[in-house]
Amino acid sequence: MSSPAAPLERDLAGPVRDYLEKQGYTVRSEVHGCDLVATRGEDEFIVVELKRRLNVDLLAQAAARQKLTPNVYVAVPRPEKPVKRWRGVRHLLRRLELGLIWVTNGRGRRVQVVFHPEPFQRKRNHRASRAVLAEAAGRRTDGNTAGSNKRPLLTAYRENALLVALALSETEPDAPKNLRARGTGPKTLPILYDNVYGWFTRVERGVYALSETGRAALEDYADVLPHLRDVLAESGEERDGPEVTRHSRGSARGS
Repeated sequence: MSSPAAPLERDLAGPVRDYLEKQGYTVRSEVHGCDLVATRGEDEFIVVELKRRLNVDLLAQAAARQKLTPNVYVAVPRPEKPVKRWRGVRHLLRRLELGLIWVTNGRGRRVQVVFHPEPFQRKRNHRASRAVLAEAAGRRTDGNTAGSNKRPLLTAYRENALLVALALSETEPDAPKNLRARGTGPKTLPILYDNVYGWFTRVERGVYALSETGRAALEDYADVLPHLRDVLAESGEERDGPEVTRHSRGSARGS
């Protein structure tokens, strides 16, 4: 059995009008550009904008109607499966202080007022804000391309792991303390030990080398490596004392 055809805007108008009239409103269509205007008593006045799908044009029309009244709704067909993106859409509509009406497709169309237009109380998520700032501050490069998903995002942690891998590739096998001395940072040992991405292998206690996966990662992020080499070079210029020499596997026990 085939599913009901997608409703036209005029198919949405009838059920919404019937619903509003049952609530005691007087409803008129196409009033000065408004799809539906509903009044009740002398002062109550709402506008409903109808569209087959929720898009930017609908939001622009609805925002323009807010110059007439704060009580503006958008009415669209109810999605068959309110997919994950609708959480963000509903949040956007609430921020715009618009109401949302769903009209169920099929026989005996049903109208559902999902929420009414209300003043939006903006709340800042301080924990999320701190996480964003910490992540941005923790990155030493900008190795991501907005909108690209060809390779995993270069987070601060992944960038630090790449820095460790780069330094290790030049002196492997080597110990964490030697790598830290070259500027790979205080998280060097946990990065090597946890080996989240499988980039490292432990040669012996406290001594690590690159895995084939690690070598491939350096190739995948080749465009970032010059910036990371600059980080190592700057750390080398800031160090006092003699240059750190290549690790001797027979004597060192890196921490």
